[in-house]
Amino acid sequence: MLNNFVMPDLYPAAPEIFLLLMSFLVLFVDLVFGATHRWMAAMLTVITLIGCAAITLVTSDGQTTLTFSNMFVDDLLADFLKLMTYLAVIMMLIYSRQYMADRGLDKGEFYVLVLYATLGMMVMISAANLLTVYLGLELMSLSLYGLVAIDRDNTRATEAAMKYFVLGALASGLLLYGMSMIYGTTGSLEIGGIAQALYHGQAEKPVLVLGLVFLVAGIAFKLGLVPFHMWIPDVYHGAPTAVTMFIGSAPKLAAFAMALRLLVYGLLGRDGEFAMHWQQMLLIMAVLSIGLGNLAAIAQTNIKRMLAYSAISHMGYMVLGLMSGVVDGQVDPFTAINAYSSALYYTVAYVLMSLGAFGMVLLLSRSGYEAENLEDFKGLNKRSPWFAAMMLIIMFSMAGIPFFIGFFAKFAVLLAAIKAGYTAVAVVAVMFSLIGAFYYLRVVKLMYFDTPVDSAPIAAGLDLRVLLSLNGLAIAGFGLFPDAVMIICTTTLMRSL
Repeated sequence: MLNNFVMPDLYPAAPEIFLLLMSFLVLFVDLVFGATHRWMAAMLTVITLIGCAAITLVTSDGQTTLTFSNMFVDDLLADFLKLMTYLAVIMMLIYSRQYMADRGLDKGEFYVLVLYATLGMMVMISAANLLTVYLGLELMSLSLYGLVAIDRDNTRATEAAMKYFVLGALASGLLLYGMSMIYGTTGSLEIGGIAQALYHGQAEKPVLVLGLVFLVAGIAFKLGLVPFHMWIPDVYHGAPTAVTMFIGSAPKLAAFAMALRLLVYGLLGRDGEFAMHWQQMLLIMAVLSIGLGNLAAIAQTNIKRMLAYSAISHMGYMVLGLMSGVVDGQVDPFTAINAYSSALYYTVAYVLMSLGAFGMVLLLSRSGYEAENLEDFKGLNKRSPWFAAMMLIIMFSMAGIPFFIGFFAKFAVLLAAIKAGYTAVAVVAVMFSLIGAFYYLRVVKLMYFDTPVDSAPIAAGLDLRVLLSLNGLAIAGFGLFPDAVMIICTTTLMRSL
């Protein structure tokens, strides 16, 4: 057997290998110097992610390369999503540096778990096999469970981690069961092999549809779609704010990649005939997510819970694009690329907005004080007009008010839905968007028209202040020039599909 072993091409997986090796170095450095030099683990983690970005750029040639017996793919989509993941994680680390240090949580295990979670996302993004998808998903999920419970003395964080773990295990079971049924009826674990089996009509349709139901349920859990959203409000609320920021940003990119590769790459069917089955499921979940997310967010007084329900509704909007690629069982390349690129655009825009929103919460938090209630934003304009303006940009963008990146992201997915014939769904989504504008504008009202509850100066580091300013300006800038991001998303998918 050893004589038949063929050494896989490690070049496409160079960023993953580098990150894994560097995680061992972070562990070692923290073991030796962690007690006296806490900053070393943080610095090494950021250097690791910058190194991964450099390797990804150097190794990217725009071609689709398969390795590890067709289990791992390196294409333009993977490179783009990985670069966005590195950026999101680096921003999270800079935002959370002071917050974690004030609470004594800036330990080596925090940074190692962040790196392992990032590695899991990278594997998910490049997965070309059902086993690779599951491997990346579990590596990411197990790391996130540990991060939620990293504040061991906080009962709320421990409870959130337990709930996340139990529901996550259930979702993983559903996903694995769906994968086993798809493997049983197609005879292949490779996403490309599954697509070929469907194209040639070699799969038993009833078994495949049943497996698809479980598969979509697992994907919906990771995206946080109704009715698999139960974990999001409690985990967002219970986890340390820095961890909440992490969960609410980079994993969305990996979940989008998983959904695109499994559903669009693998389960489209001949001429898109099989897409109607998962598109109908996504349609129902999108409408329910947009409705419930926007309505439930109105009643929240805790901004982390408000942003949690907001995340549910935003993922609903993203799914509008994902379900609009195939029209009446027919695949039109232009319509498909437009729909899927709008969903990718929305995911990138949401990650940018989510990082900014939680960055504001971290800005107002200080040692021994969590600024996570809406009251904490009262009179922010009197305390800091600049950061009140940054929060205004973020809230306006999340509400979909022109001319910020959030508006064009919503416009793109709604236009894709209308072109696919889902006009009524688009109208409902717009109505709920108007309802959702209330709780975003409420934050703006508190900042500009209410008397400050806390008159203490904002004691945040220069790095956090500069990054938050750049984040807010990027949201505004990409809103003024939306084509810049959309062209990247469209080109990426055209070269990868």
